[in-house]
Amino acid sequence: MSAANAIIERMTGRINDQSLLFQYTIKLVLIVSFSELILYRLVSRLGMHLSKLAQTHEWIIPTFTALTGIGEWLLNAVAILLFLALAVGVVNRMAGRGFVGSNRIVVPAVTLLLLLTAGFLLVPPAFLGSAIYNFVALVALVCLMTEYLSAHTEWSHRAMGLTYLLGIGGWLYYQIVSTIYSFSGTVAAPPLVYEAHRAGEALMVLSSILVFWAYGRGVSFRTRNQQQRRRAIWFWATAGSTFTLMLFLDYLLKQYDPGLATSIRKAADGIGWIFQFGMGYTFFLPFALYMAGLLCWAYTVIKLLTMGRLAGYGIGLMFIAGYALLYSNLTLMVVLGVMLLTMDRPRRDAADSAPVVNAPVIGTPDSFAGGHT
Repeated sequence: MSAANAIIERMTGRINDQSLLFQYTIKLVLIVSFSELILYRLVSRLGMHLSKLAQTHEWIIPTFTALTGIGEWLLNAVAILLFLALAVGVVNRMAGRGFVGSNRIVVPAVTLLLLLTAGFLLVPPAFLGSAIYNFVALVALVCLMTEYLSAHTEWSHRAMGLTYLLGIGGWLYYQIVSTIYSFSGTVAAPPLVYEAHRAGEALMVLSSILVFWAYGRGVSFRTRNQQQRRRAIWFWATAGSTFTLMLFLDYLLKQYDPGLATSIRKAADGIGWIFQFGMGYTFFLPFALYMAGLLCWAYTVIKLLTMGRLAGYGIGLMFIAGYALLYSNLTLMVVLGVMLLTMDRPRRDAADSAPVVNAPVIGTPDSFAGGHT
C-alpha cells in the first residue's frame, strides 16, 4: 500500500481535529440535548406527577409550565443542530473516503433519514411511514456499528458496541413489527415483540455498564500517580456504596420502619414512571443495575470529554436519547452518536500496511491524527 493511502487511513479521535463548524455543532448538540432531557422529557413528567401537590402550592404550576416551555424550545433547537451535524458528518465522510465501502449504505440511509424527518414535519407519518423510518434508522445503525466493530479489535469495545446495537435494535424491532401488524389490520400478535422489548432494555443497561470497561478504565489502586489513585478511591467507594445501598435499601428500610419503606417504594415508583415516559426504561430490572449504568456512563463521558475525545460526545448522545425513540430527533441523536463513535479511532501507522524505509532509531508514541471519516 502506498504512503498516500496510509495517510488517508489515519482516523481522528479528537474533536479538535475537526472543522470549527463541526466542533461547535457537536458541542452544542450535547449541551442542548442534555438540557432538553432534563427540562422537557423529565421535568415535564415530574410536573404531571406533582398535580396533587400543586393544589396546595400555587408556585408549582407556573414554574413547571415555564420549564416545560423552555424544554419545548430546546427540543426544536436540538433538532436543527442534529440536522446540521449529520449533514456535515455525511459531507466529511464523502470527502474523506468517497462513495465506497460502508459509505454506499450509510450516506444514502442518513440522507434519507434527514429527508423523511423534514417530510414528516409537513405530512405526519402514518403506520407505513413510521415503519420505513425505523427500518432505515436500523440499517444505518447496523452499518455504522459494523464499521465500529471492524475497526476496534479490543473485546471491551466490541462487547459494548454489540450490546448497544442489540439493545436499541430490540426497540426498533418492537416498533417496526408492531407498526406493520397495525398497518395490516391483523388481529394476530406480533412475534416476540414483548421479549425483544424487554431484552433490548436489559442490553441497554448492560451496555451502559460496559462503557466503563471499554473507555473508562484507568481508575486502579496500583497506579503510582497520586491524582489517579485518589480518583480511583473516590470512584470505587462511590460506586460500591451506591450499588450496595440500592440493592438492599428496600430490605433495610422494611426492617427499620415498614411505613417508611412503603413511602420510599411509592416515591421510587414515581421516579420510575418519570424515567419510563422520559427515556423509555420500565425498571423491570433491579434498580441498582440502572444506577450502576448511570454512574459508569457519567464517569466515562466526563473523562472522555475532558480528553476531547469524540467517543465522549458519541456515547453521551447515544444514552441521552434513551431507550424508547419516540421522537425523530431521538433517532437522529442515536445515529449521530454512533457516527461519532466510529470516528474515534487511533491512527494506523504506515508500518502496519507497508515497510518503512529509513525508519528512525527512536520511534514516536501512538497518538491521534487528524482527518475525516
